Amino acid sequence: QVHLVESGGGSVQAGGSLRLSCAASGYSRDYMGWFRQAPGKESERVAIRCSDGSTDYADSVKGRFTISKDNDKNTLALQMNSLKPEDTGMYYCAAARYCAGLLRPAYWGQGTQVTVSS
Repeated sequence: QVHLVESGGGSVQAGGSLRLSCAASGYSRDYMGWFRQAPGKESERVAIRCSDGSTDYADSVKGRFTISKDNDKNTLALQMNSLKPEDTGMYYCAAARYCAGLLRPAYWGQGTQVTVSS
């Protein structure tokens, strides 16, 4: 059974940084990503990473966020710099069975809250 557990959320002021982590268990593939949902808004794909190391970012976070994976620890990370109030939301770690599956991931974590104040 796949378990994804996020950590690292919190409250910061605009311009600050946070690093999210997602510990994966029961999952041996390498197609993972971060999604977020703000109150009253649709879920947004923030960043994804496939097994060949390729990454893709939402335009709104390009140049500020970096997705990475520690394969030894089977942990996915999201480094978030220059945070803005519009980055506020619940951030979810997700995993898929293949790269294209990240459009609609099969596995989800419980989420971690990120709040950015102006």
